[in-house]
Amino acid sequence: MIRIALRTLRLHKGGFIASFVALFLGAVIVIGSGGLLETGIHNAAPPHRLAAAPIVVTGDQRFAYTQEELVFPERLHMGAELGDKLDKLPGVGSSVQDLSFPAALARGGEVTGHGWSSAKLAPYHLTEGRAPVGDSQIVLGERLADRTGLKTGERIRLLVHGVEESYQVSGLAAGADDDGAVFLADTEAARAADRVGRIDNIGVFPAPGAKVQDVASTVRKAVDGSPITVLTGDDGGRAEDPGVIADGSDLIPLAAAFGGLSAMVTVFVVASTLGLSVQQRQREMALLRTIGTTPGQLRRLILGETLFLAVIATGLAAVPGPWFGRRLLDAFSNAGVVPDSIAYRAGSVPVIVGAATALLTALGSAYIAAQAAARTRPTEALAEATLHRRWFSAFRLIVGLLCLIGGAALAWGTTGAAGPDAAGVATPAAMVWAAAFGLLGPVVVRALVAVLRRPVGRAFGLAGELAAHNARARTARLASAVMPVMLASGLAVGLVYMQTTQSDGAKRAFDENLRADVVVTSASGGLPLDLVGRIREQPGVVAASAQIPTTGYIEPDEPMRPSEGEDTGPQPIELSMQGVTPQGLDRTTAYRAASGSLTALSGDSVALPTAYAKDHKLGDPVPMRLGDGTQVTLKLVATIDGRRGYETALVPASLLIGHTDGGLVPQIVVSAADGTDRTQLIASLTKLDDLQPGVQVSGTQVLEAAQADTDHTQASMAYLVLGVVVGYATLALINTQVLATAERRKEFMLQRLIGATRRQILQMMSVEATLVALAGSALGLLVAGATLVPLSMSVLGTVLPGGSPWILITVIAGAAALTLLTTLLAAGAVLRGRPQDAAGLRE
Repeated sequence: MIRIALRTLRLHKGGFIASFVALFLGAVIVIGSGGLLETGIHNAAPPHRLAAAPIVVTGDQRFAYTQEELVFPERLHMGAELGDKLDKLPGVGSSVQDLSFPAALARGGEVTGHGWSSAKLAPYHLTEGRAPVGDSQIVLGERLADRTGLKTGERIRLLVHGVEESYQVSGLAAGADDDGAVFLADTEAARAADRVGRIDNIGVFPAPGAKVQDVASTVRKAVDGSPITVLTGDDGGRAEDPGVIADGSDLIPLAAAFGGLSAMVTVFVVASTLGLSVQQRQREMALLRTIGTTPGQLRRLILGETLFLAVIATGLAAVPGPWFGRRLLDAFSNAGVVPDSIAYRAGSVPVIVGAATALLTALGSAYIAAQAAARTRPTEALAEATLHRRWFSAFRLIVGLLCLIGGAALAWGTTGAAGPDAAGVATPAAMVWAAAFGLLGPVVVRALVAVLRRPVGRAFGLAGELAAHNARARTARLASAVMPVMLASGLAVGLVYMQTTQSDGAKRAFDENLRADVVVTSASGGLPLDLVGRIREQPGVVAASAQIPTTGYIEPDEPMRPSEGEDTGPQPIELSMQGVTPQGLDRTTAYRAASGSLTALSGDSVALPTAYAKDHKLGDPVPMRLGDGTQVTLKLVATIDGRRGYETALVPASLLIGHTDGGLVPQIVVSAADGTDRTQLIASLTKLDDLQPGVQVSGTQVLEAAQADTDHTQASMAYLVLGVVVGYATLALINTQVLATAERRKEFMLQRLIGATRRQILQMMSVEATLVALAGSALGLLVAGATLVPLSMSVLGTVLPGGSPWILITVIAGAAALTLLTTLLAAGAVLRGRPQDAAGLRE
């Protein structure tokens, strides 16, 4: 039977090509997604600026001993005295301290400042002039100097930590990222950045003859028990960019969700394509049964064909699969979803998993199709093939109903999820609903045909009558053509509106909270806290408040014990936190106290969202951690209401400012007095540049732009997933429509022989394609509706999702046009043959 199976491949090229394409592309997507997942697990970030140091010591950004990994958003600094301690360890040759800080050139824009000693960590080397000495010299990166036109000997103005300093360019240096690097003498860098005695990293160089791993182990023992980590190899990049830990870890659930969705679509598409391919050969299977072929032989024939095809398709997919994974990582990096320092690291596991998924799906689908053909009695086989009486099975009904139950459970979970988290539940719900309606598709299609048959017949005349009769007589074939339309349209509508709904929810929360008219920021990255008071005294200003955004954590009642280890300890509550100045808060934001008073925010105090304060009453001490991991006990002075999922805890800016990366206020929001012209107020506040160098004043559009930028990052990620998954489903749609149309060659030729014209047949196929598009779009809208209604209720509190109705119109029109176009092109190609050749066509 295997030999026969191989020979049959050339006789059914259309079906096998369609199956091959589905298998190949599905395996490529799953392999690429698996590579992305393994990359997230490795979270490798090869160092660049610290590449010369074999060992890097830095603050541990991880919240230790928790059930789920949490990462502090603010950099954990170390004491400078640690360098002296490390120098005395056996095997350590020398250590180099690293300090980085944001700054801005009056000519050249934003830059990053460093102490000169850290130049050897890249390494940087002087190409002109000499190293900075004292408190008045600076070295510029060579490319930065070329871009700005600055030369050795010139004096420049540098805005750093809210102060304008004047330096003379003593030299130029070349090395990693020298387009945005400036170097000061070590003591001057610490003074200018207000970081005396605190550093970011320490590069450790082993003594001659000492092994890197041995020295790293010694250093780890020396810092054991402190929030410090020791990095080597590909992990060194985490010290350069602490965001690698948090954002790199996000790559795991992102890749898992993307890979899971891709795998489910692959299973759906491959099963549908193979099922249709085998279904079209029912008459051939029937003839084999009537001449004595046993059920086992028939199963081996179908499985042999499928296995041969699947092995070739998945084997070829192993070549572009990793390449596709790298392109996915590049796309996520360019969109700002993950840091660009994360390197693609994937071995053979994704290839094996992707190939296994495609193989098992293909063989499983082929086995199910073969079972149906093998169970038919020889005496009934030809009648079954001709009339297509078996259009549904009990197994399919049971699995479809189970998927409906699963979809309902996920819909309930989506409704109960907080707004920003609802999409994480809604995405798998979309696939479960798609599987449910796909399995129950023949029932729905049969019902739709019964409803549409008469209207279609009256509307389109003879062509409509023929199409309606074809649809009623061959429901299983029509259902196979409908499923890809449902999948493409349902996922496109569901995923696009899922993103627009999330965007609308975030924008509403942002707009509801903003009451200010003007925003004050700084070219150097921050403003001193005392500037709030000076702004408040300016004419035309009715209120001003500082805003320092970060993330905070409510400590669990159960103590965090190192002995319990990660994954077993209690879980802190993570929530958004903002440092504010309470005076003027009610005029610049929408924060209102549900209990207590926001004016009491001073010293060590906190105002918690009502949802997070259920276990506390006013006046209670609340153990918390700030964004840099500092443990504090804050007095609860107020509770505040907020949109679910977007709640924020408030603490005094004076408390929080010392626990952020910059140690400054990123922005001050200002409300104008009644009757004050906003343009005049902006011009008036801009004059503060004389008192506070680098001040930038604008309308609230700067905050809106920042919000839009965040939303754009999320949208880019969603649309990338959408493009791959829906693109694959769309190819399956084209594949299936061409396959379903091309196999009707003999039917079309016989119609030509009895007098039907080519135009009449194309009209009939146009009506059939319209029926397929209508049925597929209807099922797709059921999938999208069942997904989006719970999501919209969670995020927006309404039944209708956010987003333009033109999205729906475009998707439905596109699916219909694609179905009609592919059907007519395939039918036109078939009709090029002569009707007289119909008798010679193979069954």
